[in-house]
Amino acid sequence: MTFYQTEINRIKNICFKNDMQIKTVIATRNFINNNFYKDLNLELLSQIHFVSKYHLLRLFKKYYGLTPRQYLMDKRIEKSKENLINGMSVTETCFAIGFQRLGSFSTLFKTKTGKSPSAFQKEQLSIRKLDSKF
Repeated sequence: MTFYQTEINRIKNICFKNDMQIKTVIATRNFINNNFYKDLNLELLSQIHFVSKYHLLRLFKKYYGLTPRQYLMDKRIEKSKENLINGMSVTETCFAIGFQRLGSFSTLFKTKTGKSPSAFQKEQLSIRKLDSKF
């Protein structure tokens, strides 16, 4: 083993003492990223990774600074912005990203972005028009 490999292992052991915890949290994040449009909850996420839901909640918050639910909502808002920019209607976007009610989607979107979904979409379309003129 080279000196550099020894140093990397030494630093890794200091910074990341529990490799399984990190793998569980990363796998949970990846699962949310790939399934954000589904009805996800802490119970389901914990069952998939064979860990207590309270332990998963603590780990996720420790490594990402957000609960899995907060991360899921942020991911949905991020994807909804992409959909709205690409011309999908507000209603279609709402259901495409996993919300069951348009009102709850609009409220969360406005809370996170400061604008309603339709206002955001209009703003993005006007920006595109301005960019295309130049």
